[in-house]
Amino acid sequence: MSEAPILFEELSAGARKLGRVTLNVAATLNSLNLEMVDLLQAQLDAWRDDDSIAAIFIEGAGEKAFCAGGDVQALHKSAVATPGGPCEYAETFFAREYRMNYTLHTYAKPIICWGHGIVMGGGLGVMAGCSHRVVTEKTRIAMPEVTIALFPDVGGTWFLNHMPGETGQFLALTGASINAADAIYTGIADRFIASDCKADVLESLLQQHWESAPARNHSLVRHVLRPFAEQSEAQCPEGQVEPHLGVINALCDGDDIHEIIDNIVSLQTEDSWLAKAGASLAHGSPLAALWIARQLREMRLASLKECFLSEIRLATNIVRHPEFAEGVRALLIDKDRNPSWQYRASRDVPAEVLDGFFSAPWDENPLADL
Repeated sequence: MSEAPILFEELSAGARKLGRVTLNVAATLNSLNLEMVDLLQAQLDAWRDDDSIAAIFIEGAGEKAFCAGGDVQALHKSAVATPGGPCEYAETFFAREYRMNYTLHTYAKPIICWGHGIVMGGGLGVMAGCSHRVVTEKTRIAMPEVTIALFPDVGGTWFLNHMPGETGQFLALTGASINAADAIYTGIADRFIASDCKADVLESLLQQHWESAPARNHSLVRHVLRPFAEQSEAQCPEGQVEPHLGVINALCDGDDIHEIIDNIVSLQTEDSWLAKAGASLAHGSPLAALWIARQLREMRLASLKECFLSEIRLATNIVRHPEFAEGVRALLIDKDRNPSWQYRASRDVPAEVLDGFFSAPWDENPLADL
C-alpha cells in the first residue's frame, strides 16, 4: 500500500468513472490531520467539476477503522504551544475540516461511505456528510468528546439534534458507543451491508450505466445497495438505542442540565450499556458537559450552515482554554486517566465562564463564506 495518507483512484465505469477515496493511515486508525483534510477537499472540488466522475466511494484502509477521528494529539500540541491565545494549527484544522464536512453534506454527486470498523469524531463527520452511508457488522460509532473536554463537532450539532427523542443529547453527554443498527435508527447511516460484500458492491457500482444527471445517479446507487442490504439483514447486530429510548428520554427529562447529568450518573442499573454511558459522563469534564448541552439546545432549530458557524466559534474558544489540553493529556498523552478538571461538578461552573465559550473570539467567522 502506498504511503500517501489518502489514495485517490478513478475507476472506469462504462462511459463514466467512479472516484475511489481510501483514508490510508491504518496505523493511526485513519485519523485525520490537516494534510488529509486539505487533500480530500481539493479532490472533492476537482471531481465535483469533472463531468467524467459519476459518483465517489470513500473507505478506510485496514479492517479496524474507517476513521477514528481527528489527530487529537496534534491539536493538543498546538493548544499547549500558545496557552490562552490563538492556536494556529488547531484553529486552521477545525476551519478546514468543517468546510470539508460542509462540502460533503452539500455535494450534488452521490458519495458512498463504507463505514466499516471504528467511526468516531471526525470520522463520523465524514460519514454523516455522505449521501449513501453504509455500516457493517463491525461498525462501532461514538463521539466521546466529553472525556477530553471537547464537544461533538464536525456537524454533530446538526445530526445529533435530528435523532429520535433525547438520543442526541444522551449520546453527546455520555459518548456511548453504538453499532450499525443504532446508526440506522438514529439516522446517521442508511444501510447495513455485511463487510464481506464490499468487493461485490464495488463491482456492481462499476457495472452501472451512469448518466450525467446526479439525481439519476443517486437512484442507481440505491438500486445497487438495496439487494446487498436485503441479503445482509440477518447479520445486523441488535441495537442498543431503540430498546433504551424510553429510559434515555426519562433520564434527559430534567428541570435543567444539572438534573439531567445527575439522572444519568446516578442511575443504578445492571444494564452494561447504560452503566458504561453513565460512568463516561461521570469521569468527563463537567464544564464540557455544560457546553455540549448548551450547544445542542441553542442550535436545535438551526440550519446546517448555522451549525458549522457555531461549531467553529465553540471549537476555537475550547482549544484556547486549558480544560481541553488537560483532558487530552490525561487520556491520550500521559494516559493516567486522571484529569484535573477545573470544576468538580457542573453546578460549580460560573455562568460567565460558560457564556465566554459562546462569544466570538474573532472579528469575522472563518466559515462566513460557506
